[in-house]
Amino acid sequence: MNADRNARALLGYLAEPGDPILGALLGMYEAAEVLTMIKTGMLPSVPSGTAREMLSRALDRWRQRMPGLPPEQDLAGNACRQGIRLICPGDPEWPARLDDLDQARPYALWLRGSGDLQFGSGRSVSMVGSRAASGYGVHVAGEMAADLAERGWLIVSGGAYGIDAAAHRGVLLTGGTTIAVLACGVDRPYPAGHDGLFAGIADGGLVISEWPPGSRPTRYRFLVRNRVIAALTMGTVVVEAGRYSGALNTARHAAELARPLMAVPGPVTSVQSEGCHVIIRDWGGTLIRGASDVIDLLAPIGEPAREDLDPDTMRVLDAFPARSGVGTSTLARTTDANIDVVLRSLGRLAATGYIERCAEGWRRTRNGTLSP
Repeated sequence: MNADRNARALLGYLAEPGDPILGALLGMYEAAEVLTMIKTGMLPSVPSGTAREMLSRALDRWRQRMPGLPPEQDLAGNACRQGIRLICPGDPEWPARLDDLDQARPYALWLRGSGDLQFGSGRSVSMVGSRAASGYGVHVAGEMAADLAERGWLIVSGGAYGIDAAAHRGVLLTGGTTIAVLACGVDRPYPAGHDGLFAGIADGGLVISEWPPGSRPTRYRFLVRNRVIAALTMGTVVVEAGRYSGALNTARHAAELARPLMAVPGPVTSVQSEGCHVIIRDWGGTLIRGASDVIDLLAPIGEPAREDLDPDTMRVLDAFPARSGVGTSTLARTTDANIDVVLRSLGRLAATGYIERCAEGWRRTRNGTLSP
């Protein structure tokens, strides 16, 4: 790893994700420079007063974790041996949507699985809800997630019991792709009872985290994690949640990011749906009955203009058969393009509704058909 990537990996051991002071420093300095400040205790040039005192306390807090840092030369090797990789802002796989978090943007992300985060999150929706879900909530989440996956959408959730698990499983039953965002290291999935579920998610999708391998979950970390679930996708659906459910924290992040916020109604007598009713009544959330409602809200309105596509993406679209599916490697051979170019183009085409997943890989939608 280069100096910046190595520094970002180490900063994840020293500071909690979402730390506003570290976020501000990374907005002004390179990660390697910030790491040097922490190691040496040297304060950057800031006005004296409250700001300087806050920065000094933060540096002291981060320096206290220095003894727990892993050897720098072992970072890349140990992670790779466990099938884990690190991505940083600016990497090809880094989703641009995460940059909307501004100073709360992750310093880096640890990934386990065979999916591509930038490509996969292009046409995606978050689905969250209560851990203590009812049979109604589990049924709705599983069915909606499966329907969305069959129509080429990727589901992002938190891997917890209840609604999260139902959404992930609904996708996997269709052979679709899903992403689990954890509040601990990706090498120690939590809850432990979902070890098999996480393995299934990683086989084609991704298990991701801001926290380095070996990190344990805490209540605070679940709340911090929720902003990433909201930021990764085009919109958030709350399937079932009580008035004080953690899912409302994710919904609040989605609203702050100006992402479409949706909720599934429940019986007016159901305590487990009170949070959903609050989202619809007080937060301006859209009432959702199923996958079609989600797609109607998030999918581009009308047929996208082909002239808005860049040349590489246009070339990939034109290589599609008119009535059958095609795989990624075939498209790369047909267009004589680098596989990374093809993957980026597929992400753009899926996000704008030109293509959708099928048994053979990808196929044109009605928006993607050639003009007569």
